[in-house]
Amino acid sequence: MGMTTRERFLKCMRFEPVDQPPNCEMGYWGQTVERWFSEGMPKEAYPWDYIDKRAIKSDHVTIKRGLRDYEPPMSEVEFLAVRGPFYGHGYFGIEPRPCLPLKLGPIPSFKVRVLEETDRNTLYRNGHGILRKALKKGTVRGTRMSMDTYIDFPVKEREDFEKMKERYDPHDPRRYPSNWQQIVEYYHERDVPLCLVPNATVGFYSMARWWMGTEGISKAFFTKPKLVHEVMDFIADFTIEVTRKALHDIRPDYFNFFEDFAHKGGPHVSPRIFKEFMLPRYKRVTDFLRKHGVDIIWLDSDGNIEVLIPLLIEAGITCIWPLEAAAEMDPRKIRSEYGHDIALSGGIDKRAIAQGKESIEREVMSKVPQLVADGGYIPTLDHSFPPDISYENFLYYIKVKLKAMTAE
Repeated sequence: MGMTTRERFLKCMRFEPVDQPPNCEMGYWGQTVERWFSEGMPKEAYPWDYIDKRAIKSDHVTIKRGLRDYEPPMSEVEFLAVRGPFYGHGYFGIEPRPCLPLKLGPIPSFKVRVLEETDRNTLYRNGHGILRKALKKGTVRGTRMSMDTYIDFPVKEREDFEKMKERYDPHDPRRYPSNWQQIVEYYHERDVPLCLVPNATVGFYSMARWWMGTEGISKAFFTKPKLVHEVMDFIADFTIEVTRKALHDIRPDYFNFFEDFAHKGGPHVSPRIFKEFMLPRYKRVTDFLRKHGVDIIWLDSDGNIEVLIPLLIEAGITCIWPLEAAAEMDPRKIRSEYGHDIALSGGIDKRAIAQGKESIEREVMSKVPQLVADGGYIPTLDHSFPPDISYENFLYYIKVKLKAMTAE
């Protein structure tokens, strides 16, 4: 009998032998899904398109339109598990990595307000209190073809931070879903890896940036260091307290810090800044997680974070992803420099997957067999699938990746 996805994940992340690493991917742009539908992807490959969330009952959901012969039983917690960037895509053999649905943003959230609208753009304040300008054209399934312009942020001075803290009460009962006990029971016996928090929710740089903006936090490291130290301490306290109940009720398999604190040329914070402001707080959280049985701790960041890897290892991070190829995050190079000190996930260049079969073969076979054989590596694209990847190329990539993962 073969290993379960969960067993593969746990063993792979600990550099133990596996029959093959988990077959996972991050996600898909809305525009990509639409393209694949137009190129022949069957509707049953994407069933949650047809689920009316309002029709969810305790033991099943109703497929409201289409797919007359495709009505899988699905509980509310299963519905939650397949949404978001870690949903399983079983139609293609892609395995799920669900997250516990904790609410880690501001409660109450800021009131979303559209301040100005033209034929081209929408100027609005989002639920995090950030003033953004969004391009209307090309938005599909919630995915925009370009990043929003970030104009203003809610925290500029200490009094703003004090007000923001009121929205981050870790003990607010609304941070846990009303059917929490059902979720705990559902995941008590599981064969898939379970993350303690949803992706893109918790991080020291990322949360400070949501509150102060990239320019604001970059300046504050130098002009308001005392305030930044308080911000970092608060984030550590919040993370520990908001997850304490989940760690007591169920033992998740891993934790994921979301940072996105780098660009192609390197990180937005220097090693000195990281060491002074973030490292002690990372250690507090990772020590807390380990005391509660979670020893696999991921960090998610786009861009090139190579110069920070020694400090991330010291901070207790055990895996980094998604290893953006355009930023020269080559998993082979990182493995040669750091060995088994840190596990890896990602690093397959999405640009190469868009270029056709020869390019796909070259990219996948040049990285995956070697890294899988060494252990501690989950092969995935270096981010979500963009719309320049055709359905045909996607199918071929999955086929080649599976071959590369199981090569002797």
